[in-house]
Amino acid sequence: MKRHLWLAVALATLFFTTPARADNRYIVRSTLGSSALTQFCLVQTCTVVTTIDGSLNQVFLLTTPALIDPTTFLTLLRNTPGIVDAELDQVVNLVGGLNAVTTPPAGLTDSTPVNYFGNTVWNGYANQPASGIVHVQDAQNTFHVSGKGIVADIDTGVDPNHPALKSVLLAGYDFTRNQAGGSEMTDFTSTAPTPCPSCQPAKVNQSTAAVLDQSTAAVLDGNSQYAAFGHGTMVMGVIHLVAPNAQLLPLKAFQSNGTGNLSDILRAIYYAAQNNANVINMSFDFKTASPELSNALAYANGLNIICASSAGNDGAMEIVYPAALQTVVMGVASTSDLDTRSTFSNYGNAIVWVAAPGEAIVTTYPFSTYSAGWGTSFSAPFVSGGAALLRAIRTDINQSLASAAIAHAQFVGADLGNGRLDLLMALTALPVGSSSPDYSVVAAPSGTTITAGQMANFSVSAAPSGGFNQTVNWTCTGAPKASTCSVSPASSPLDGSNVATSTVTVMTTMRSTALSGRGPRFAPPPLPRRVLPMFVAWLLVALILHKLRRSPRTRMLLSVSAVLALAAFCNSCGSGTGSGSGPPPTQGTPAGTYTITVTGTSGSLNHPASFQLVVK
Repeated sequence: MKRHLWLAVALATLFFTTPARADNRYIVRSTLGSSALTQFCLVQTCTVVTTIDGSLNQVFLLTTPALIDPTTFLTLLRNTPGIVDAELDQVVNLVGGLNAVTTPPAGLTDSTPVNYFGNTVWNGYANQPASGIVHVQDAQNTFHVSGKGIVADIDTGVDPNHPALKSVLLAGYDFTRNQAGGSEMTDFTSTAPTPCPSCQPAKVNQSTAAVLDQSTAAVLDGNSQYAAFGHGTMVMGVIHLVAPNAQLLPLKAFQSNGTGNLSDILRAIYYAAQNNANVINMSFDFKTASPELSNALAYANGLNIICASSAGNDGAMEIVYPAALQTVVMGVASTSDLDTRSTFSNYGNAIVWVAAPGEAIVTTYPFSTYSAGWGTSFSAPFVSGGAALLRAIRTDINQSLASAAIAHAQFVGADLGNGRLDLLMALTALPVGSSSPDYSVVAAPSGTTITAGQMANFSVSAAPSGGFNQTVNWTCTGAPKASTCSVSPASSPLDGSNVATSTVTVMTTMRSTALSGRGPRFAPPPLPRRVLPMFVAWLLVALILHKLRRSPRTRMLLSVSAVLALAAFCNSCGSGTGSGSGPPPTQGTPAGTYTITVTGTSGSLNHPASFQLVVK
């Protein structure tokens, strides 16, 4: 302990005598829990910053001083019992790509007020060309839908006072500051500009491809601090255009300069899943795969949450995430008003599920005004809003059903997935289903590895649909020999809207050798030790017989006795053929891969969820 204290003092001295550098950040999945990880960090000079996965308590953000080599520390983490996996945190940037502002759309100057589902908005917003291309109003009027449920947007936040959005906005959360409220106005430190709807539009921050009125552009343009300011409000405006009665949940994981941490994105996904979101919009992309991004989206998918993300703006056929995770996300490319691929849009069926308009999209902007945007960032929310329309028809809809319905689209060329979004076709293609009360079940993580004698923790969640408000009782099967599987709490009362989560604990037993009660007490001795006593015994018998050769009867009795004694002696040595000749048996949980199933039962309903446990 004294040595560790000395090391801590030395490191602290080093920190104060060298220039400050940013800490290294790690996303760690562990079965140890936060308290055990904290103890680990006391020895390894790291810090447990926060829990990433909310109530599941299995994924954590750790930091180390910059002087510690991240590759070495990752190796240490991955070789530590109880730590399932670890990866470096990433910085994701909304800014960049080839998207470029062209001619400002006419709708941006059409500020004629119109009523849009109870809110007063600009006519240029409500009746813009993109809305007609994907048949927003046709879908709304034909199926009498205007969106249902909660659509979360992981972004820069939103202007909470925008008149077009205010009535449907939820409070949200700011992960960049760890505080309630998803407002992006907290990033704006300048004096708010006075909107000038009659002014000539002007470009602002080419990297975000937005056009605003001149007074707003004068405040923001050229300031890298605001390179992505307004992005979240713009994306929210497109969702609201398609699904005006869906509730909007702003989850601020990006700063106004466009940067955000992957760890905050993951926190936002889990927050959305555990706060009753039905759709998650992700208008961002990055190129490095993340196992924990896959885990988070799989968790959301298991709770019937529909996810959509932008395909990126590099104008290339490349793999980007989250769009490449096509089983749990719909990647969205951008098309022009002429149904051609936007020159800036990424393409390729490996990342594109469907395309949607992404040029000159008129949408909401902070300061109670409107803007026009270019980029796949503004294509993705057309699909997210469409998912909210689908949910108005089927409250039990999930990612698979939504993806299949949205795949009914207009063909616009190769490498653009299933084609350009057509909401009328998608709603028509949605299979008729039951909206009777039900629930879905998901377990997380999908698997983990432990050593015999250790404990593994998983979570199992039940998400109600159709107003399901009964109690779900949990059972666990498939646990390996010499282990126990328990669920706490063993039952989950559902209230019709909120997700209920229980902890699944698998306790294994350490393996140890055990002696058999049936075999001999001693194992057979090796051959040299057995031959010597036999030779000595026979020699003694020979000498006795020689001295007593004149008495035949005595010689016979002594011979029989010697043979019996020798047999007894050899038997005590062991013949090597008894039941105890093999290795002693072992006790405890055997090594192997096990599929454990947790089943939620309520009345006649029965829904299972499985995960894998590898025991070393």
